[in-house]
Amino acid sequence: MHDQTISGYLERLAAREPAPGGGAAAALHAAQAAALLGMVARYTTGDKYAAHAEEVAAIIVEVDRLRERALELAVEDAAAFTAVTEGYKLPRADDGQKAARSQAIADALVGAARPPAAVIGLAAGLVSLAEQLLPYGNPNVVTDIAAATEAARAAATTARVNVEINLGGIKDAAVRAELTASADEVDALAARAEAVTGAVRERIAR
Repeated sequence: MHDQTISGYLERLAAREPAPGGGAAAALHAAQAAALLGMVARYTTGDKYAAHAEEVAAIIVEVDRLRERALELAVEDAAAFTAVTEGYKLPRADDGQKAARSQAIADALVGAARPPAAVIGLAAGLVSLAEQLLPYGNPNVVTDIAAATEAARAAATTARVNVEINLGGIKDAAVRAELTASADEVDALAARAEAVTGAVRERIAR
């Protein structure tokens, strides 16, 4: 992901291949959200914003970290989904093979659900940073705060369906509950993102 061009990535995404898919796309939504917040924060520096200098510096460090983590999750998602497809290819000629195949698929589904669940958590962090930056962020790029929260919302809602599609094949009740709880956080997260966008739209309409 780090070395691909945008057009090269989109070619792969459009190809008849199992990965990258929606999970990787969710992670890249999050990466874009982080990048946009990084841009706004870097424009919120200098004498005019001296009162917030320490806070802005911390935001820059954090969004840069989250951007890199999002790219890592895109790669992890593609690898995890490939493991699922490989699991379904395992032989099932006898009871032993069937049991091994079933366990391999169940394990792979857990692995496939974890990257999008992590994306949901990452998106929540990005929305929190947008909420933090909104009151004093440079007004010339305030719409990019809204763009960031919309990208974070897309990351979370896209990641949610990629968690949910794997739940049915996960046998471990504790893991299912953990992943379900992660997915259940998305509606509230989306509402917070919508509130940030609404605040930005009100501000620019004045």
